[in-house]
This record gives sequence, structure tokens and C-alpha cells, in this order.
Amino acid sequence: MTLGWQILIGLVLGVIFGIIFYKNNTAITTMQNIGTMFINLIQMIVLPIVVSCLTVGIASMGDIKKLGRVGLKTIIYFELMTTIAIALGMIVANVLHPGTMIDIHSLHGSDISQYMATAKSAQHTGIWGTLLGIIPTNIFRSLANGDMMPVIFFSVFFGLGIAAIGEKGQILIDALNAVAEVMFKVTNWVMHAAPIGVCALIGVALAEMGIGALIPLGYFVAIAYVTMAAFILVIMGIVAKIFGFSIFDLLLVIKDEIVLAFSTASSEAVLPKMIEKMGKFGSSQGIVSFVIPTGYTFNLDGSAIYQSIAALFLAQAYHINLSIGQQITLLVVLMITSKGMAGVPGASFVVLLATISTIGVPVTGLTFIAGIDRIVDMGRTAVNVVGNSLATVVIGKSEKEFDEEKSKKYIASFKKH
Repeated sequence: MTLGWQILIGLVLGVIFGIIFYKNNTAITTMQNIGTMFINLIQMIVLPIVVSCLTVGIASMGDIKKLGRVGLKTIIYFELMTTIAIALGMIVANVLHPGTMIDIHSLHGSDISQYMATAKSAQHTGIWGTLLGIIPTNIFRSLANGDMMPVIFFSVFFGLGIAAIGEKGQILIDALNAVAEVMFKVTNWVMHAAPIGVCALIGVALAEMGIGALIPLGYFVAIAYVTMAAFILVIMGIVAKIFGFSIFDLLLVIKDEIVLAFSTASSEAVLPKMIEKMGKFGSSQGIVSFVIPTGYTFNLDGSAIYQSIAALFLAQAYHINLSIGQQITLLVVLMITSKGMAGVPGASFVVLLATISTIGVPVTGLTFIAGIDRIVDMGRTAVNVVGNSLATVVIGKSEKEFDEEKSKKYIASFKKH
């Protein structure tokens, strides 16, 4: 049985356990701890893989001009796709009007105090604080804290430094290649625990929330999911077609990672396997090692769709009519805040907190959708993962660093199964 099927079985069992153990504190604590242990196992291997793969990839590029070109292309591509995602979410919300279908005051509110504290901290930091935070004063502290962007920043310069010293740096490249191989092997071991972790994480989410919490907001959740699916199949499909490959081939290759990301609502859970698979899919190691960790922080297409739909959903629920000008302002604010909150825990919800006040929606409105945030988070995480994998192919092909023959053979190996 493939890992994908095992994870799906774990997901179904998690739903069953969630229903059986609804509001059972002992079972909830047990499932929470098992799920946390699995996520911790993944986090244990993420940074060593990012540091080793990214450093070796940048060293193999060896050219700061090329790195600058790849970096600029990557950021522009991410920004363009995020803007399209926000616009699509707003168009769907304007056409289908999910907020007019419910009485907002009949909904049960949830505690959002943890998000409020994070939002205040992030707003206090501001854009300059975010930029300054990218440069690590102590790389070991950044590694210990799991701060992705400072680690990426250091690894890029470390890789360039290795390339600059030539032959002397080969020993470091060999050592880091060995570290990457070891960590990929450990990743394969950890993945055997994925079905158990998925079962626990889904179980605890439903046991805390209950199926009943989904019913009043079912239309909103359905619209969010349909929009995300349309973004993958239509928008990403068109991008893939432009660059000469099929989005369905890509989805076939990363199907297990999509299921795992969806089940755990964690991009980190699939980051090691994504780096490994996208290298085998055809993109060069340097491109994959740079684009995927950067996209983990900056390429949040699924989150952008959710944020735009949720903002208009709340405006409609409070009978706030937004003009075209106000909606354009909302789009711009979402573009800025989504980048400013990059790497912040619970970023999607924090972005909404920082955004809805600009359109006159009470912050208390977010308490009514906080309960289903985990359910929608599963979908938006899956979209983010697909978006990052697509980006590696797009950037790889644009740089003529994509092996077509290698890609065809790798895709064929999945079609045989």
C-alpha cells in the first residue's frame, strides 16, 4: 500500500475518532500530543535539509549575478501569482455572496486572543522590522528558533563563499551533500509515521470543534475549496501549459505530499520530500533548493484566496457594501500585509486581523470563523504546496535548467503504478 493511501486511511480514522471523542479531554490531549510529536519529527529534519541543499545549490550556481536574476524572477513570479489568487478570491466572493447567506450574530464565537497578540507584535515590528529580521545576527540562534528566512539568507551567502574559494570549498560541498543524503534517508523513516500523525491531527481538530461547527459555515468553506481547486486546475494549469508541461503530471508526482500537507495543515511536513522530488522531476538542485524554501515563506496562494474570500464574507455578513475603490484598496493591503506577516505563526488569520479594519469590519467578526480556520487551513496549505512545486519548474525552465528527459522518465515511473 502506497504512503498516499495509508495517509488517506489515517485521515478517515481521524475523522471517526474526532466524532467519537468529541469534547473528550483525555482523548484530545492524547491525540494532540501524538500529532505534535509527528510535526516535531518533521521540524527536526527541515532546517538541516534546507541548509545543506541550499548551500550546495548556491555553490553550484557560483555566480552572484545568476543568483540575483533567479531571486528576482522568483519574487516577481510569487508576487504575480499571489495577486491573481487574491483577485480570484474577491471575484468569487462578489459573484456568490457567501456572507449574505447567514446571520452573523447567530454564530458561536471562538477565542482569538493568541492571534490578536501575534498581530499586535507583527504590526509593531512593521515592514522594516521584517526586513531587518531576515539578516541573522547569530545563525545558530536562528537555527534553534526555526527562523526560515535568516537561515536561507545565511545559506545563500555561505554557498557563494564556498564557490568563491574554488577547490578548497569542495570538502564542504562533499560534507553537505552527505548531510543532505542522510537527512533524506531520515525523512523516509519519519514518513512511516505520517498516517498515525495525520490520524491524530485530524482527530483532535474535529474532537475540539465538532461537526456541528461546520454546518452554519458550510457554504463559506465549500466556496473556499472550490475556488482553491479552480486556481490549481485553471490558473496553475494555464501557467504550466505556457511553460510546456501538464499540471496533471505535476499533481501525479506530488499527490502523496498534497495529501500529507492537506491532512496536517503544515507545509513543513512536506518540505523535505518536495525538495527531493522536484529535483527528480527535472529542475536543477540550485533552483529547487532556493525556490522551495523561499516559497515556503513568500508563496502563499492558498492563503491569499482564503484571506480575500474571508474579508468579503465578513463585510457581506455585516452588510458593509464595498465600492470598487475600497476593494482595490483591500487587494493592495492584502498584498502588503501577506508579505509583511511572512513566517508569523497563524499568518493567514493574523493577516485578516491586520486587514479587515481597513474596510470597516469589526475585529470580533473573526471570532465567528476562527472555529473553521483549521478546516480551511488544510486546503490552503495544499494549494501552497502545489504552487511551490509549480514555481520550481517555471523558474527552472526559464533559466534553461530543466532536464526534460529526466522529467519524462520520472513521470512515467508514477504512471506505471
